[in-house]
Amino acid sequence: MEKLTLESILAGPTDAELNQYRILQALKERREQFSRNRLYPWLAELVSFVGELEDLQSSRDGMARKLPQRLKDIDPDHVHLVYEPAGGDTPEFTKIMELVAWVLPLVRRLVEEGAGLYDFVEKHINIEEVGIVPSYREEGYWFVPDPKEAVVHILRYEVTIFSDSKEKYRSLKTREMGSVEEGSVRRPPETLKLELIRKYRDLPNPATYISEIDIDFPFVETLLPVAKRKFMAHLCS
Repeated sequence: MEKLTLESILAGPTDAELNQYRILQALKERREQFSRNRLYPWLAELVSFVGELEDLQSSRDGMARKLPQRLKDIDPDHVHLVYEPAGGDTPEFTKIMELVAWVLPLVRRLVEEGAGLYDFVEKHINIEEVGIVPSYREEGYWFVPDPKEAVVHILRYEVTIFSDSKEKYRSLKTREMGSVEEGSVRRPPETLKLELIRKYRDLPNPATYISEIDIDFPFVETLLPVAKRKFMAHLCS
């Protein structure tokens, strides 16, 4: 499946109809994934794509920098060619702006469809604490069921913090430690927690959580990524 990015549009066919057909086909493929209740990575890709289109639509200078440049002069002192943007009044610029104006509402509508599916899934995921949760919650265990396969995934999680010059960000890393049949977790989840403590001595008092999910959507493409975002919000609350 071809990835949808700003570069893919700018590097697409010069024939306008052919380029539109290509984009429509790509959007159709993503809508089909949503119809199968599969959200990721397509929803994140579309959200990023909308951001790129909006940025360029609101900044003609930004669009001009993406266009081919033309030779302006020759600098004899430094022995190099001097280029300048082709300009906003060129046929190429006009065609690209028309394409952006045409595709943006189509992608926005598809993002809304995906967001609606995301909200539906999120409402069917609950997170509960297992036993007493210690003050240190940046590391621990998380039990996540996959109703379609009737198993519960045992994940070890870690919250990491990274920062740039302006802000700090949190990231959730998970690693699967195993899985049990869904019926097995009917025994108290505290039992699973104790088994993990005995087996992995480096976490003697781990924060442990269990999610409840009552819809049998695809686990990897939908349930886990949505649950991760909700779990992260829970840990940071």
